[in-house]
Amino acid sequence: MADGISSFWGPVTSTIECCEKNYAYSSYIAEFYNTLSNIPTILLALIGLINALRQRFEKRFSVLHISNMTLAIGSMLYHATLQHIYLQFNLGNSRVMKPLWYGRCCYTCTSSTHQIGTTCSTMPTFLFLYGALFAVVHSVIRFGIGFKVHYVILCLLCVPRMYKYYIYTQDVSAKRLAKLYVVTLVLGSLCWFCDRVFCKEISRWPINPQGHALWHVFMGFNSYFANTFLMFCRAEQREWAPKIVHFMGVLPYVKIEKPKTQ
Repeated sequence: MADGISSFWGPVTSTIECCEKNYAYSSYIAEFYNTLSNIPTILLALIGLINALRQRFEKRFSVLHISNMTLAIGSMLYHATLQHIYLQFNLGNSRVMKPLWYGRCCYTCTSSTHQIGTTCSTMPTFLFLYGALFAVVHSVIRFGIGFKVHYVILCLLCVPRMYKYYIYTQDVSAKRLAKLYVVTLVLGSLCWFCDRVFCKEISRWPINPQGHALWHVFMGFNSYFANTFLMFCRAEQREWAPKIVHFMGVLPYVKIEKPKTQ
């Protein structure tokens, strides 16, 4: 804790802290940069949600954008307070529910001529119950390394289908989204790794590069690029004539033209 600044939230109860001084700028925000760096994720998810609703994409994509917003808000609460309860919420959403929903978008109802049936109607219920059950069990047992392995497995399950989408997609702009997804993932992971492993060395630098905060920013764009790419691929499957356009000439999003019969 910075000298002369008291904590509004009381003693730190979180078992995980990042390489940033606590309460350095305000008694209301424990980790200033790690808290504010979640704002881009919220804004990007909001833009994606508006686009999904405005063009009447399937509800799964709205849920995916809302999941990203919820994750960012939970991360803000955790980094602002460093309380264990918000850590559990943040980890449960980011490492259980979010990968499950990406799996839902990648693997269910992918045929352009699909009919709403048992698989599609029961999958959201299964994912919700599975995620809720795992979160409850983890809050009691606290799996530790097993929790991290579980998260990696959930993420890897989505890779084959995402790669298949990339191979079959001919649109250059859509492929660029997939490449940006990989680039932001690599850069964000590098920032997280350095902040986590080399914290003692970084703390002696005149300026802290705030690696964990940069991780938040990169992963906000990473999630947006992933969601937008999946929306494009889904629109292709449904023959909605998708194309990638740019908001203010910078931010890519999917624009579709549904047939009149739909």
